[in-house]
Amino acid sequence: MEIKREDILHLANLSNFSLSEAEIEKLGGDLQDIIKYISQLDELNTDSVEPTYQVFEMENVWRDDEILVQDANREELLALTKEEKDNQIKVPKVL
Repeated sequence: MEIKREDILHLANLSNFSLSEAEIEKLGGDLQDIIKYISQLDELNTDSVEPTYQVFEMENVWRDDEILVQDANREELLALTKEEKDNQIKVPKVL
């Protein structure tokens, strides 16, 4: 695969980079080397290799959703606030 100047400029634009002419030339060579190196993987015979969907075993850990008894009740908690209205804690507007 050939890396064109337009491709490098497009990548630079997407990355919000400004490149000098020397950097564009160097990056073109570097990207070409990277692609050549990665393309070596095409030479591997992977016919008998199963796809890896996950690197390590994971499983969901589920627990029962149960309501636990709390030490404080609504009135005690509302008494700790600076301001309350209609049994709710009144806070400053965010917007």
